[in-house]
Amino acid sequence: MSYQERTYRNRISRSDLASFHVCVRETDLLLFCDTDISQEAIESVYVYRGYIESYINSHPDFLTSLSPIRPDLLAPPIIRDMITAAIAADVGPMASVAGALSEYVGNDLLALSNNVIVENGGDIFLKTQKELRVAIFAGNSPLTYKINLLFKPSQMPLGVCTSSGSVGHSLSFGKADAVCVVSKSSTVADAAATAIGNLVKGKGDIRGALEKGFEIEGVLGALIIIADEFGVIGEMELD
Repeated sequence: MSYQERTYRNRISRSDLASFHVCVRETDLLLFCDTDISQEAIESVYVYRGYIESYINSHPDFLTSLSPIRPDLLAPPIIRDMITAAIAADVGPMASVAGALSEYVGNDLLALSNNVIVENGGDIFLKTQKELRVAIFAGNSPLTYKINLLFKPSQMPLGVCTSSGSVGHSLSFGKADAVCVVSKSSTVADAAATAIGNLVKGKGDIRGALEKGFEIEGVLGALIIIADEFGVIGEMELD
């Protein structure tokens, strides 16, 4: 897998919080917390990657399937959540892996920090005590960084996940420059963003894809950008 430089991270800033990176093989996280707790974050990443890697070894279809797989009540919680999100969104379970890691690591770190932001390739876990703005990166679209989402502390924790058919290495069968989904679960938001993105082949698909995506259980809101047009549905406050 080739590495794509995440230049959008240069625009992420919270001067009141400590920022640090955590990289474990393919997992590359940018975190903001009250203090630098990178060692605890690394340990958390190893735990959840371990669960995922072990499950893939015994269940190869978890890695390769592009459609939902059967629930497994004996699997670790992160695996069960990924399977459940995949079923709701009608995608493969690995469509939610980045969001799941953000969510599980983020929740672990909340035991050590009142403010936690975990960004994993555009898939974000948010829990802060101040209002937060998230700018949407949409590749070569003229709307890149022109649309901001506003989130209040009372809404959090939240998952804010973005999928793209034109940016990055994640698998998408659509052509949207950005599909951003908000959910109480980053795992659900990631799977839903993939599902919605798969439906967008052109500008004429924006409305239908938003309406279909909003039906996915757990989705609070969604936004689609393709070229110079965008659409939004649900609980998405633009700033």
